[in-house]
Amino acid sequence: MTARLHICTTCKAGLPVTEGEACEGARLYAALAALPAPDSVQVLPIECLSACNTGAAVCLSKPGAWGYVYGRLSAENAADILAGAAAYAKTADGLVPWRERPTIFRKQSIARIPPLEA
Repeated sequence: MTARLHICTTCKAGLPVTEGEACEGARLYAALAALPAPDSVQVLPIECLSACNTGAAVCLSKPGAWGYVYGRLSAENAADILAGAAAYAKTADGLVPWRERPTIFRKQSIARIPPLEA
């Protein structure tokens, strides 16, 4: 089952953005898109995750599984984010064992969202 990794491309992460420069969320998306996506993970831009105070933010989700929102991320975290997304994609319920999560996913979690009931 394919997992979706949404990246907020409008997130300024509380930082001023000079005209003509990319915001933190756009830089994060560019860094993620430049790397090969793990099997069963779609890397998708989205305009807002409403996590403005804790951006740059990403969201992991897939049908029938717990979803997650992670924040305080940057382009430097791209490889760890993709590793976490790969681990998430391999689960049936979205619950990756604590020790198997990248450190940024252990420390940067904003929300865990229950799966939709069928």
